[in-house]
Amino acid sequence: MAIEVVSASMMTSDSTAHIARCVGGDRWVVSWLPGRTLSGQQAVTAMTIASSVTGRDPSEAEWVMLDGLALALGLTAREAVGMVATEKHDLRRPGPRPRSLE
Repeated sequence: MAIEVVSASMMTSDSTAHIARCVGGDRWVVSWLPGRTLSGQQAVTAMTIASSVTGRDPSEAEWVMLDGLALALGLTAREAVGMVATEKHDLRRPGPRPRSLE
C-alpha cells in the first residue's frame, strides 16, 4: 500500500481508485468524503484508510487502527469503511461548466 503524491495538487494510491486533490493552500478534497475540505494531514489519513480497506474485510487489529485514523476525520472506522465502499466521486474530471443565462 503506497500513497503517492502525483503532483503538489493530487494524491493517489496503488490500492484504491480514490484520490485526494488540493483545492488551494493546505485544503484538500477526498473522493470518498464529498462536501468536506481537509488539511493535508487529514487527506493523507483519508487516503490511508481507503488504501487499507479496498476489496477486503479488515482484521480485528486493523479495525482498532482504523478507529484511530477515522477519529482524526470525525468518523468511526465503520463509518469510514462504509463511505470508502459506497462513495464514487471522480475528482480527476473537472466539474460541469457553468451555463450562461443568455
